[in-house]
Amino acid sequence: MEREPIIVLLAGPSASGKSKLAIKLSKILNGEIINADSMQVYKELKILTSRPSASDLKMIKHHLYGFISVKKSFSTGAWLNIVNKKIKSILKENKVPILVGGTGLYFKALVDGLVTIPNIPILLRKKIRKYHKTIGQEKFYKKLLKLDPKIKNFILENDNQRSIRAYEVKKFTKKSLYDWIKNTKPMFDPNLFKKFFLHPSKEFLLQQINIRTDKMFKQGVKQEVKEFLKLKISPDLTANKVIGIQEIKDHLVKKLTLTEVKNLIQIRTRQYVKRQFTWARGKMSSWKIINPKNYKDILYTLAN
Repeated sequence: MEREPIIVLLAGPSASGKSKLAIKLSKILNGEIINADSMQVYKELKILTSRPSASDLKMIKHHLYGFISVKKSFSTGAWLNIVNKKIKSILKENKVPILVGGTGLYFKALVDGLVTIPNIPILLRKKIRKYHKTIGQEKFYKKLLKLDPKIKNFILENDNQRSIRAYEVKKFTKKSLYDWIKNTKPMFDPNLFKKFFLHPSKEFLLQQINIRTDKMFKQGVKQEVKEFLKLKISPDLTANKVIGIQEIKDHLVKKLTLTEVKNLIQIRTRQYVKRQFTWARGKMSSWKIINPKNYKDILYTLAN
């Protein structure tokens, strides 16, 4: 007898124990794990992005880890297209897709759908940005309201970036940004999603960040970054943003001591964790907050 399908979403800050918890749940629920972390998609950065270990991969089937080269750009839209197919395939086998990661935008795209606005020509974008710079945000916003009245209660008066985006979208597509977003729908029934956000104590997170940083160096992260730097990828590619690359690069050319580089990586990770919590407060208010040590709370929620 087939059970009711569910899609488990397991979000949380870096070093909160998401991967270990996902494996526990997968064993109990007959699940397969899908990566929802924008940095763990890269082949060449296994250690630095703390991808699942070889033993973890043998234990439970994992998807979308280390499958894209750092030389390529990889968007949220590209991730969503692949993930939608993976979820369908896993559900078809009467298994449970368990999406795990710390990239809030990935989860939002999956749950709410992703706006697919056509690419705006670069010349038009430059022209509108120049116009905005010339007249200033206050006058630009008034012009925007005349062009697209629908965004009045949708975009704040002082939101420069979204004002410019709304203006260029309306100019090029003749359709309001509000309508583009309103008419966006997810691939799956929202009721299928069982959403959990891991929220360990601050002390636990700080300890785990320090442990993880030390572990990376023991595993050979310096060599991994050396190999990455040899590729000389374009500076605008997302892989360059992985925490630790710049710090280890500075260490390799003797700008930083080993202690200094570890401290900087820990600081940047803590700052990133803070941003993840801020995103969760603003965009994941409907998600159930879970202490990673109490994974049985998830099983209880799923059973009721």
